[in-house]
Amino acid sequence: MTAALEAARVALSGERAWLVGGATRDRELGRASSDLDVVVDVDPAQAARAIARAAGGAACFALSQEFGSWRVVARDRSWQVDLEPMRGGSLEGDLALRDFTVNAIAEPIQGGEPIDPLGGLADLAARRLRMAGPHAFVEDPLRVLRLVRVAVELDMVIEAETMHRAGAQVEQLRSVSAERVFVELRRIVASEQALRGIELLGELGAMAVVLPELDALRGVEQNRYHHLDVYGHTIEVLAHTISLRSEQPSSALRTRVPERHREEVRALLDEPLADEMTRGEALRWGALLHDAAKPLTRAVRPQDGRVTFIGHDVRGAALAREVLERLRASERLRGHVAALVRHHLRAGFLVHEPQPLARRAVYGYLAATTPVEVDVTLLSIADRLATRGDRAPEAIDAHMHVADSLLGDALRWRAGGRPRPLVRGDELAQALGIATGPRVGTMLEELARAQYAGELSTREQAIAYARSHSTHGHHASE
Repeated sequence: MTAALEAARVALSGERAWLVGGATRDRELGRASSDLDVVVDVDPAQAARAIARAAGGAACFALSQEFGSWRVVARDRSWQVDLEPMRGGSLEGDLALRDFTVNAIAEPIQGGEPIDPLGGLADLAARRLRMAGPHAFVEDPLRVLRLVRVAVELDMVIEAETMHRAGAQVEQLRSVSAERVFVELRRIVASEQALRGIELLGELGAMAVVLPELDALRGVEQNRYHHLDVYGHTIEVLAHTISLRSEQPSSALRTRVPERHREEVRALLDEPLADEMTRGEALRWGALLHDAAKPLTRAVRPQDGRVTFIGHDVRGAALAREVLERLRASERLRGHVAALVRHHLRAGFLVHEPQPLARRAVYGYLAATTPVEVDVTLLSIADRLATRGDRAPEAIDAHMHVADSLLGDALRWRAGGRPRPLVRGDELAQALGIATGPRVGTMLEELARAQYAGELSTREQAIAYARSHSTHGHHASE
């Protein structure tokens, strides 16, 4: 018995209360659940306070004044209980108002046989996702997205009539708060079946409503170095980023990460980032949005008819930020994904530099891409692997040669941070006899570049280098 269920049973002994929703569903599926949904035939506020006392001082608060629901959260946040008043005049009436039959199974809080008036247990056994009633999506249009999310998280097949009814309500998603939309989208994209989830959103017509920037990529043709349109390419890039967490030995991108770096990369992708997302899940958003500005920047060169998307990285970064702002994502996530989009071409540019890369060039890459230096290197590999038009094999090999080296440098840079400056700005200004300001900042950056390249290692060398270059620059400007 979980701590949440034990507290609820103690507090609600003798009361008419039932477990419903995900907890009963997951129990039937053999899945662990630390979050409970409880329907009570008493005042939910009173029930919530009783559970909080039984749990030894858990927090409780109103979730919705409109619906009268309350939440109890354990002091260590290891579990929560959501309490709702009974709707529909009876337990069966309440269950009929729920979203899907698999979420309309109840169980007495003290234990007992499941109460399943809508056939949810049979649907669970058949892995079938079916609406609880014909007005399910009318009552709450967010259920259109929840339909997709539950289908991919539980690996269920959506019944045809349910799919039809959901599709008829996609336009009503525009009336749903952005915060609620983002919660569902976030979980769809984080799912192991994220690709199927994106496909289902498209089939329903929901993509055009909640992520029109992604839907706009369909049919946008590219140059001969691409084998897919922008939408198809984007989905393939997403597939490669998902494969980083795959245990399959044939996982394309995972096998492209040198074995010596795989554990470090895995640990980095598992780090919490923002909005209940890991860095790996945020990387998926970078994949989805990395080419989002291509429809806005597409042009055809008159001299040879070649398709170009000049500036799609810069415009795409702004667009990614706009998308996530519209979805009410945190500033940290907006900045992170915008940086991935802004810099996703940078590693590819270095392919055209003399090889092996000069340490100064590596420094420039790392300084520009921090704090996404590792993440964006992985994105660049996924992007390159999903570009298989003319001369793809040699282009992929050349990119991987550069990316392999950059990935190791990026991991070391992330672990140790920027090299400690050999001289402070005020010291440098005094040594050069100049005022602190932009000129000193420029010189400090040049010293850092030279230090990273192994050209300088002491304070004295740094000051001598600065004097030499400052004098040279002064004469040159005259």
